[in-house]
Amino acid sequence: MTPLDTAPIVPGSGGDPFLIVLLLVPVVGALVMYPLRANTGLAKSVAMATALLELVLVVVAWALYSIPAAQAGARFQLEFSMSWIPAFGTHIAFGVDGIALALIGLTAFLVPGLMLFAWAEKLPEGRSAAGYFALLLATQATLVGVFAATDVFLFYVFFEAMLVPMYFLIGRFGGPRRQYAAVKFFLYSLLGGLVMLASLIGLFVVSEQQLGQGTFTWADLQAMASSVPESTQIWLFLGFFVAFAIKAPLVPFHTWLPDAGAEAPIVGAVLLVGVLDKVGTYGFLRYLLPLFPQASQALAPLVLVLAVAGIVYAALLAVAQTEMGRFVAYTSVAHFGFIALGVFAFSSQAFAGATLYMVNHGLSTGMLFVMVGVLISRGGSRLIADYGGVAKLAPVMAGCLLLAGMSSLALPGTNSFVSEFLVLVGSFPNRPVFTVIATIGIIFAALYVLWFYQRTMQGPVRGTAVIAALERGGAGGPGSMIDPAVHARRKGSGFPDLTGREIGVLAPLIVAIVVLGFYPGPVLDLINPSVTATMTELGLPDPVVAGGISR
Repeated sequence: MTPLDTAPIVPGSGGDPFLIVLLLVPVVGALVMYPLRANTGLAKSVAMATALLELVLVVVAWALYSIPAAQAGARFQLEFSMSWIPAFGTHIAFGVDGIALALIGLTAFLVPGLMLFAWAEKLPEGRSAAGYFALLLATQATLVGVFAATDVFLFYVFFEAMLVPMYFLIGRFGGPRRQYAAVKFFLYSLLGGLVMLASLIGLFVVSEQQLGQGTFTWADLQAMASSVPESTQIWLFLGFFVAFAIKAPLVPFHTWLPDAGAEAPIVGAVLLVGVLDKVGTYGFLRYLLPLFPQASQALAPLVLVLAVAGIVYAALLAVAQTEMGRFVAYTSVAHFGFIALGVFAFSSQAFAGATLYMVNHGLSTGMLFVMVGVLISRGGSRLIADYGGVAKLAPVMAGCLLLAGMSSLALPGTNSFVSEFLVLVGSFPNRPVFTVIATIGIIFAALYVLWFYQRTMQGPVRGTAVIAALERGGAGGPGSMIDPAVHARRKGSGFPDLTGREIGVLAPLIVAIVVLGFYPGPVLDLINPSVTATMTELGLPDPVVAGGISR
């Protein structure tokens, strides 16, 4: 197993099996859950052990990945390939570049914390913890597959397969409107997948015409990309773009996300918005730009219009939300607009910012959703208006929510600032008008985050959820002789501060947000060679000034 070996792998010849192991560990863990469904404690322990093992393996993969080899031209590392369906030219082919490895790392980093958060979660009647944790592991496995696949047909298989566990996470373990949200999520994603399948078939036909033999191998398809007529590229581009824009989600393809984000269980919402939606923006970088370079340039203005429209439109809608889950979902739609802007700005600096934004958005939005889950666990309500003055009752909780909000609005010193800054600085030379419009979203982000924090955390203790929780704890309402803020600090309070388990969930996120805010270098070092390779595949000059991408 050596990442330094950059020789191409002959189809069917095998290669490094490490990524196969990385894929199979959560699959096996999910399957083991079935016979353990009657033993909740053991099922949770096995699931957590599986998630931690996967995290260790991802750390090993990160150590094995050679940045000098990537800088020297190794497009993928840890490659494995074997023939799958010879008649269709498909292969079981895996490999990672820095972008894929960063997103796989994000997934592995989040899952153990999500399991810890769900450890004592009350599940809907008739649902088992074994099934819940099995679906989390199955989702993780499909995400590893979709990020690591280097055969386009195999990518499509994982792209569709990841809908299944997420559909059941939402539909079986979600909120009151979970069935509606799950079906809407599934139908939107399935429609996008079917449109992509049409383009996938067209790509196979074009490869047969260009190469003499049809293939789905990414490297072969990228090598022929420059010789495919622009008109053909545009049609193929649109099929992939619709699927990725739905998944991303870009306006106007976004309408499924607020429902799914609000109704999914908190752990499902974190995976959905924090990682699974990144498949769309990852698809922009991995498939649209390298495989359809001329079409990407021709249609970039259209994508940029959708991106900046989403930044402004979603920010305005976020302020109007009454449910916390929908609020976080709309903030994410705005953030995805920044990522799309960075991708279609066509500069290495903007590409790096967009990729880093994918990672940082997963951290900040993951923490926001966890804090929403903590609030709901105390008050039993998802409505923003049902909370107020929580900082007086739970100051540590309020501080954590403030940090998550500051990360979401990209405050300097937090992780998101670096990525947003790179996107805007890298986009301005090529797309000055779109970049200026996008900066309006920064102002709106400050407004909607501070509005949300002020409504829930500041002011006098108020809100039906907070008052009801205090009454259950014996504090009484605002007219009680007992000061609710004082009573809340007593043992047995109805609205306690963060527990040790919740602090254990939040601590890694807090560390990552702060560390990446001041020192994003290790992640940028990982993704920069892949960013440079994407610029080369696109065939455009890089507007970044001499000296490269600043760390």
